[in-house]
Amino acid sequence: MSIVDSVTKAMVPIHREGWPFIAIALVATLVIGWFIDPLFWIGLIFTGWVCYFFRDPRRVTPVGDSLVISPADGVVSHVGLARPPVELELGNEPLMRVSIFMNVFNCHVNRAPFGGRITRVAYRAGKFLNADLDKASEDNERNGLVIEAGDTRIGVVQIAGLVARRIVCFVREGETISTGDRFGLIRFGSRLDVYFPVGTVPKVAFGQTMIAGETILADLTQPQAPSQPLTRVS
Repeated sequence: MSIVDSVTKAMVPIHREGWPFIAIALVATLVIGWFIDPLFWIGLIFTGWVCYFFRDPRRVTPVGDSLVISPADGVVSHVGLARPPVELELGNEPLMRVSIFMNVFNCHVNRAPFGGRITRVAYRAGKFLNADLDKASEDNERNGLVIEAGDTRIGVVQIAGLVARRIVCFVREGETISTGDRFGLIRFGSRLDVYFPVGTVPKVAFGQTMIAGETILADLTQPQAPSQPLTRVS
């Protein structure tokens, strides 16, 4: 293997959604840097961060039809029972929810937590509160999906945050998606909520670091638990 091949394989791909922002940052850096030399280096660092933000690394998804995988990089910010958004049509009863908070340094490409047919895509406008707050699930701008496979339905919701101003969804109702497939992206700092079938026992805890497309959130074949809220671990 040549040195060029080694360097090429070590480089992390950049998602296509990021190229316009990278181009804007680079042009601005060159123009401003032409007149004010110190700002050129600051702009160059900022352009590098934009490239880093829109990285789209390859992921190896665990194999298993019953596995629910993390849809986002980040940290688990909430684990417990919560009513799913009305627009998802998952019922009024509380379901187990795992929330994953993404800061501006996390990879923001979102991946399908479960494989199946997308039966619902629902966008709802809202506020831009800190996505780490529990009330962000109800008040913030969001876009939700319901993925169905047989009798199992999994809800996943993209939630805008304090800095995020754009939710991007690549899929439509009626499409079939596989676990780990890319389905969206949020700019810049946000959160994803995953809603599980009644009785699901999550395999993750508050504060745990997630890797999109790789970390297992739950195994739906394991024994179900009674519907009671889980407490945080501080």
